[in-house]
Amino acid sequence: MKIPALLTLFTTVTLGFGQPLDIGTRWELMVDHYLIDSMGGTHLQLHHPHREGVAVPFNDEWDRDASGYATIIKDGDKIRMYYRGGPRDSSAGKSEGSTSYFCMAESTDGITWVKPKFGLVEFEGSKENNILLAPAPREDPWTQSLSPFLDTRPGVPADERYKAVGGQWPQGLYILVSPDGIHWKKWREEPVFKDGAFDSQNVAFWSETEQCYVLYFRVFTGWTDYSVKSWSLSGYRSIARTTSPDLINWSKPERMSFGNTPLEHLYTNHTRPYFRAPHIYVSTPVRFVPGRRFLTDEQLAEQKVGTGFLGIKGPTHDIPNEVSDTVFMTSRGGYRYDRTFMESFVRPGLDKGNWVSRNGFPATGFVQTGPGEMSIYVGQNYVQPTAHLARYSMRLDGFASVSAPYEEGEMLTKPILVTGKQLVLNNSTSANGSIYVEIQTADGEPIPGYTLRECKLMVGDSLERAVAWDTTDDLSSLSGQTVRLRFVMKDADIYALRFTNDQ
Repeated sequence: MKIPALLTLFTTVTLGFGQPLDIGTRWELMVDHYLIDSMGGTHLQLHHPHREGVAVPFNDEWDRDASGYATIIKDGDKIRMYYRGGPRDSSAGKSEGSTSYFCMAESTDGITWVKPKFGLVEFEGSKENNILLAPAPREDPWTQSLSPFLDTRPGVPADERYKAVGGQWPQGLYILVSPDGIHWKKWREEPVFKDGAFDSQNVAFWSETEQCYVLYFRVFTGWTDYSVKSWSLSGYRSIARTTSPDLINWSKPERMSFGNTPLEHLYTNHTRPYFRAPHIYVSTPVRFVPGRRFLTDEQLAEQKVGTGFLGIKGPTHDIPNEVSDTVFMTSRGGYRYDRTFMESFVRPGLDKGNWVSRNGFPATGFVQTGPGEMSIYVGQNYVQPTAHLARYSMRLDGFASVSAPYEEGEMLTKPILVTGKQLVLNNSTSANGSIYVEIQTADGEPIPGYTLRECKLMVGDSLERAVAWDTTDDLSSLSGQTVRLRFVMKDADIYALRFTNDQ
């Protein structure tokens, strides 16, 4: 093991500090620079999920080629996928709202899905379908583009455990409630929030961290007055946020910022607390690129793209053919997204059907689908006979990592309060790779017993592995102290870390 000189290897070192970071025993993911003071020879690396095949085909008469806007909810031993369905043949020349059915599929493992026959809504003379709600009238669009959530606020009545937000401009957004996720009704007759564009999927949830309801919704950067009765697209498609203690009284909305990054058209936001670290909100927006196309008119015809798309009538080449993909960003509350990674999270790929306009819309939310695996579901082959949601898998906590090459590198954390008996990592190395950890004082002095030379070699792959030194892996003697963690790594990745009291 080489031990490089810290002050020469690292790009920046800040020994002055204010309050240390108190991370408790929660997982901290390497998706941003929250923990990181400096890096030398290492970098933050975005990881891309792996396509596992079709999860839910849109092949019934009531959920055809323009289905989408899905949401994933895990409730006990059931995983539910809510989505907007719609019959293909009746869509031409009509608004999305008048042809959108609220549907649900179910799974026990997130891999195999079924469409239960709920017997609630009649479609073409039969109730043998998975429709939960029929389209509401255009003048009262309370079933439009619904996104449900499981309301975890303490004291929520049992018959309002499930909630959903939906609607459109100019009426606004409505709240729906359900005791079981199947039988839904309006919570209030009137919309609860009106100050936005809303012409995509808008999402809400109860934030344990912020202790309020949070709503993320569609706006445009060049459009400031949402009370007018007519409007046109102006500026970039973007995202705004508002909060509420009760889903009725909302704060003044603010448009989200993205740090020092260029504006892009973000068609949706899909923001949700990450289920293993709910203080981190993971967002997987669709990035829309107006005016850019990949497929020729002939290739569009080969894909059998539906001519009823967006109510457009005419030959196939009249259909918008602008490309889109899925990107990744995070937030820790407030009015800022972190766009550490500007590259695509899920690319359209070799399937030409994914290079048609409005493809790559993921479901809102991730779900664990194996001991070390989680999954995201992405809409593909939009407005085509093969339209479906595909399942993509990835490592638990594995959105991104601090990554080191073969030549070795380092990462130094900001001052952190020790709040557990062990330091554990979600990490991987190559066979010849390694990770060593040194615990330092806040001023950068190695602490005897926890120095780099005393750290035991970490090699291999583990979701939760305790760091050990020659004589101990117990941090009890450091409890309550402010320290820095120095990682020396070779051909290795650290995805997440935490303190734990489990030994």
